[in-house]
Amino acid sequence: MNPKQRKKLKRQFPHVRQPHLAPRSNSDYITKMQAFREQFTDYSAAVFLINQVLEADRLLAAGLLPQPLPPLLLPDNYQDTIYQTLLAKYPLGDPIGDQKWATLSAALPKLDHQLRDFRDYLEATYGMWAYISAPFTNDLSNYLKGVPTLELMAGNGYISKGLRDHDANQTLYVTDSTAWTNENETGRHPVIEVEPLDALAAIAKYGTNVDAIIMSWSPDGQEIDWQVLQAVRQLPNAPQLIVIGEKGGATGSTAFWQHAKLTENADLNRHFHDFDLIKDRVYIVK
Repeated sequence: MNPKQRKKLKRQFPHVRQPHLAPRSNSDYITKMQAFREQFTDYSAAVFLINQVLEADRLLAAGLLPQPLPPLLLPDNYQDTIYQTLLAKYPLGDPIGDQKWATLSAALPKLDHQLRDFRDYLEATYGMWAYISAPFTNDLSNYLKGVPTLELMAGNGYISKGLRDHDANQTLYVTDSTAWTNENETGRHPVIEVEPLDALAAIAKYGTNVDAIIMSWSPDGQEIDWQVLQAVRQLPNAPQLIVIGEKGGATGSTAFWQHAKLTENADLNRHFHDFDLIKDRVYIVK
């Protein structure tokens, strides 16, 4: 391969973070990831990340909660890794090596983009907003110790499904406004029975019956989370509020993050890891 050609290709296909866009087709997303796995078969770091995505999808499609994900981000120097790998196989100027380098260099930013689109794929395909894994729901179940629990904004109910799988006798009230299902077909396929109640109505109905309330991924920029916090603070039984979100980031309102008293619990975050550029965490909120 000609070093000048390499520099030109690196300028043409820089390894940059593209805007966070939703995939055009749900099935097309997985088909593309499978094709990338074949294309990058000789590059273990890329194949490892692709396999993590495909395995999570396989489990969710089977009605099971997935395992935690590693960060779905390719190393910044991965283009150099590809170049050095090809250079070890093909001498400079070899047309086969040049063609492979051109093809992989062009595909690399596209693969990077697809990996970072996995969250959007989960939202569009499974109605899963926060990434909920089986080890996390086991940790949550152990933390709750079977107390009556209300889930707000449950989406398709993955958190409560995990709790039910771990403790069949736990009293769970699983609620969601279901407003998002008007635009998303996946909302018509919950993994556990979800009662159509908005967050404040759910608190009014069940708040005094529970010892814990779970709220995950409150809509970005909407103050419903702040309204929820005020409503929970007024409950005479003082249930514990557990929140999953990105502080000051992609979830919730400025008012909530400014007024919430946040504590991170190590047990609840043991298996809750960010896998993309969104740094959501599990908080105990007062």
